[in-house]
Amino acid sequence: MKPFRIAVFASGEGTNFQAMVEAWQQGYFGEPDATTIELLVSDKPQAPVVQRAIQAGVDTYVFQPKEYSSREQYELEIVAELKRREIDLIVLAGYMRLLTPTIVDPYMGRMINVHPSLLPAFPGKDALGQALSYGVKVTGITVHFVDNGMDTGPIIAQQSIEVQQQDTAETLAERIHDIERTLYPQVVAQIAKGKVTLEGRQVIVQA
Repeated sequence: MKPFRIAVFASGEGTNFQAMVEAWQQGYFGEPDATTIELLVSDKPQAPVVQRAIQAGVDTYVFQPKEYSSREQYELEIVAELKRREIDLIVLAGYMRLLTPTIVDPYMGRMINVHPSLLPAFPGKDALGQALSYGVKVTGITVHFVDNGMDTGPIIAQQSIEVQQQDTAETLAERIHDIERTLYPQVVAQIAKGKVTLEGRQVIVQA
C-alpha cells in the first residue's frame, strides 16, 4: 500500500519543519512506513531549514525565484516534482512566497497553512502587530486549507492564547510559535490518518 506522502514548504529557520520531522520520526503520524515526509521545498538555498532537512534525511527541492520569469514558471516545475513523487499533502511552514492558482488549484483540499491569528481576524502580513495595535485580549493560531484568497481557506483547527498587558510582538510571537509546534503536527497526523474531511467550507474532524 502506497504511503501517505507529505511535502513541506519553508523559507526560513524551519522550527515548524523540525516539529513535523520529530513527530513523524516518533510515529505520531502512524506507522513509519504508512506516512513519509517525502520532500522539503524551499526558495532559499541558504535557509537553515534546508540543513535541517539534510540532517533528517529528507530530500530537498531548492530553487531561486530570480532565475525565473514568473511565479507560474517555477510553480509549474514544483508541481511536476510533486506529481512525480505522488505527494498527498502540502504543508506550508513559513514559506514566504505568494502562491498562484498554478499550484493551489491542483492541490486544493490537500494544502494547509498555519496563520498566527484566529482567522478571519487579522489575515495577511504582520498578524501579531495587527492584533497588538487593535488591542485584542485573545489571539492565537489557525490551521486552514489553502485556497486562492489571502488566508481565506476553510478552517481545520484553532487554538487561542491570552494577550498579556506587557506583551510585545516578540514575546507574543514566541508563545504563538510554541503552540504552532504542537497544534500543526496534530493536524497533519489527523489528515494522514484520514480523520479530516472537507465539505464545502466545513471541515469535519473525527475524534
